[in-house]
Amino acid sequence: MLTFLFASIALTLSPGPDILYVLTQSISNGKKYGIATAAGLVTGILVHTTLIALGISALIKQSEWVFMFIKVLGACYLLWIAFQVYKAPTSIAVSKEVSTQKSLFSLFKQGFVMNVLNPKVTLFFLAFFPGFIVESLGNVTQQIYLLGFVFMLQAFVIFSLVSIIADRLTVFIRSNQSFAVFLKWLQILVFVGIAVLILM
Repeated sequence: MLTFLFASIALTLSPGPDILYVLTQSISNGKKYGIATAAGLVTGILVHTTLIALGISALIKQSEWVFMFIKVLGACYLLWIAFQVYKAPTSIAVSKEVSTQKSLFSLFKQGFVMNVLNPKVTLFFLAFFPGFIVESLGNVTQQIYLLGFVFMLQAFVIFSLVSIIADRLTVFIRSNQSFAVFLKWLQILVFVGIAVLILM
């Protein structure tokens, strides 16, 4: 669980569409609007966790070999993501344009829909979660929901903190190219490390 928590935190801190979306809303509308967006994004994780819990549980009941095959595919998928990060330019762009202020519920709903309708989240969880499931403990469904809850909690805490310090964070990232390079290679190491963990 501790390894899962550290891996989840590293992944959440990696610059991606979710954290940049929270940053943009915080800069444009204020920290509480960024937190509302974060709440919507992490609530959407419940849907993906349920899909994974039902799917993986069914696969384990059918065959342990099938489950192992899914884990290998998941590791390969994470390695592919790492390669995509490697090919991407080393820059993090966050718009400073002022947008029309929306209601807190509107941003919560937008974040929720944005997360739920992203099939890549389900694929990512399918690749990420199996490496931390201990079959000998039984009740795989409960284990997956526990992992999902831990992932949601740490993501919400981090997104909320990012919302609060958004202005300073974005200025620092814009003015420090070496930090952007560090973040890029951090993402690559995290994805490769989790892939190796799953295979082992």
